[in-house]
Amino acid sequence: MTRLHVHGGNGRLGKAIVRLADESGDFKVSVSGRNDDLFKRASAWDVAIDVSQPEGTTGIASRCAADGIPLVVGTTGHSKDQTERLHEVSRRTALLLTPNFSIGVNLLFWLVEKSSEILGPDFDAEIVELHHRQKKDSPSGTAKRLGEIIAKTKKLDYDQAARHGRKGLTGVRTDHEIGIHAIRAGDIVGEHVVYFAAAGERLELAHRATSRDVFARGALRAARWLIGRSAGWYDMQDLLGLRGFGSLKNL
Repeated sequence: MTRLHVHGGNGRLGKAIVRLADESGDFKVSVSGRNDDLFKRASAWDVAIDVSQPEGTTGIASRCAADGIPLVVGTTGHSKDQTERLHEVSRRTALLLTPNFSIGVNLLFWLVEKSSEILGPDFDAEIVELHHRQKKDSPSGTAKRLGEIIAKTKKLDYDQAARHGRKGLTGVRTDHEIGIHAIRAGDIVGEHVVYFAAAGERLELAHRATSRDVFARGALRAARWLIGRSAGWYDMQDLLGLRGFGSLKNL
C-alpha cells in the first residue's frame, strides 16, 4: 500500500483527493493543513501531494527534498523566487508541477500548442477562463499556462503580450498580444476556452470540468507515476507521453 501525504488536505481539492485515495484502497493517507508543521515525519511517506497555497509549498518541498520523497505540486500562483526554490528541490528529488491535474486539460495544452504552430500569425489568440466565486487568484494557473504556450509558439514574451481584460479606448488590437479574461461566478468548477480567430473563420478549443473529482483522479495518477522516478522537473505532459510528441501528420 502506497503511503501518501496530502498537504492542503482540508481544502476542496485536498478533500476530494483524500476521499478518492481512501476509496481506491491503494493508499494509506496522512493529511496536513496549509499551515500545519507536520513535515518531520516525511520519511514515512512514499509520495506527497501539495494542494495548499504558494507559501505552503516551499515548506513541504524542502522537507521532501531532504528525505528524497517525490512531490506532486498542484498549487498555483508561486512567485519567481518560490518557483526558483522548487527548481532547486527538483535537483534533489522528483517533482511534478502542474497548474491542472485534469487529463483533458493537459491534452488541451498540447492541442493549443499544435494549433498555434499550424495556424500561424494570421490568427489572433484569446483565452477565457471561468471558475467559482471563491477562487482567489486570477488568471487561473491553467489560463496562464495556455498563454505561455501560445506566446512561445508566436515567439512573444508572455508578460509583455498578455492583456488581462480590456477597458476604454484600448486602440486597435495588435499582432503581439494575447487576451486573457477571467470570470468568477457561482460554483463553476473550471472552464477554459481558447479562441484562434482570423478573417472569416474562428477555431475554439474548450475544456469544461463538471466535477472536482477529475482533478483528484489526475493528482493520484500523477502520484503513482512519480514514485521511483529520478530527481528532476516533470509535468503532466511527461506522464501522458506528450513531451516532444510528433506533429499531427505523424499521428
